[in-house]
Amino acid sequence: MISGPATFVFDGQLTQGGWIRGQAPGGTRSAALNGEPLALDAQGRFFAAFDRDAASSAVLSARLADGREVTSPLAITPREWEIERVNVARAPGGVTEAFLARRRLELARIGAARDRNSPSDGWRQSFIWPVQGRISGRFGSQRIYRGEPAAYHSGLDIAPGAGAAYVAPADGVVVLAAQSPFSLEGNLLIIDHGMGLNSAFLHSQSLAVSEGQSVKQGQLLGTVGATGRATGPHLHWSIKWRDARLDPLLFLPPR
Repeated sequence: MISGPATFVFDGQLTQGGWIRGQAPGGTRSAALNGEPLALDAQGRFFAAFDRDAASSAVLSARLADGREVTSPLAITPREWEIERVNVARAPGGVTEAFLARRRLELARIGAARDRNSPSDGWRQSFIWPVQGRISGRFGSQRIYRGEPAAYHSGLDIAPGAGAAYVAPADGVVVLAAQSPFSLEGNLLIIDHGMGLNSAFLHSQSLAVSEGQSVKQGQLLGTVGATGRATGPHLHWSIKWRDARLDPLLFLPPR
C-alpha cells in the first residue's frame, strides 16, 4: 500500500497544453484524471497533462485501500492562441493512393512507438532546451481560411541553422528513429520519457541515436535539418501525453 499525504500534492502548469506532476494520497489503490486511470510509480507519484483544447476544469480522484475516495478539483486556465484569419479559400488537397498507402504505414509506426511504455524517469526531470535558436513557430497557432480552420501547430519550432546539434531535453528511451525519411516528418525521432510522456523531433538532417537506446538529458540526439515537409531548416519539437498534445514551452525554463 502506498504511504503518503492525506490528499493529492502536485505542481506544474495547470493550463491548456500544460501538465501536472505529483503524489497521490497515502493508501491509494488507484487514481484517475477525469475518470481516466493514471499510472502510479512505487511511491505513488504520477504525471498527467491537459490537451491544447482542454476544458476549464478537471478532477483528480483516488480510490483508497479502505474504500474511500479522495478527489481534488483542478482549474485549467484557458489560453488565447495565435490565430491568423486568411481571406482566401484553403488550397484544395489532393493525394495519391501511393501516398496514402505510405502514410498509413508511417502513422502505424508512430502510433506503435507512442504506445510503448518504457521504464524511464525522464518525466520527473525539469526539461532543458534541446537547442538554442530563433523560435519560428509556436504551439497552438492556427490559420482559418474563410471560416475553415486548418490544423493547429502541434509543436515548437526552433531555427538555429542547418546542421546545429540538438540534445535530449530529459532522460528517455528511443522508441522510433527513422532509417529513411517519413513523408511529412522527414528524419523522425521519438523519445519516451515514461508515464505516457514522449517527445518527437522532426525534420532532422541526421540522427545520432538508434531505436531501443536509452538516452540521458543533454545527450546528443541529432542535427537540425529540413527533411520531410519543411520550408527551411528547423527543429520541430512536439510533446504528447497519451493523446494530449502539449506545449513544449511550458516544460522549459525561460531563456
